[in-house]
Amino acid sequence: MSRWTQTWLTGRPEHPRDNLEAGAEGQDYPGQRLGLPEHGPGSAGGFGSRVLALVIDWLPCSVAAQLLTKNPAFSALMLFAAVTVLSVALAGRTVGHAAAGLRVALLDGRRAGFAAAVIRTMLLCLVIPPVVYNIDGRGLHDRAAGTIVLRTR
Repeated sequence: MSRWTQTWLTGRPEHPRDNLEAGAEGQDYPGQRLGLPEHGPGSAGGFGSRVLALVIDWLPCSVAAQLLTKNPAFSALMLFAAVTVLSVALAGRTVGHAAAGLRVALLDGRRAGFAAAVIRTMLLCLVIPPVVYNIDGRGLHDRAAGTIVLRTR
């Protein structure tokens, strides 16, 4: 059996470096290995608050698309993407993030720029990348963009 097959078939890696989440052992909370605090401002945003932010951002886009266009599903997605890219690039968060007490940052804490906002949003619109996340709560879209969602309160 190959080394790669054994790691996912047996559920246990042969060696810590074979584990895609190397360093996850001994981690007590999301973001610990990134040097983030466990609670409060600057800690990793939770799944529930991230879903709340997504719903808050999606609803107005969906309503506007329903009222103004003939193809509401596609229009809502495009409107959501445009608003999200601009909001994250310019303000570091969307209205939904602000309401949920979150912000999007690069791993060094700086605000995500335009390129990171575009990469993150395009993958977010594919739905699967945000659902596949690691022990730090970073979805594939955040890992591809080099970002993380942090609490502001």
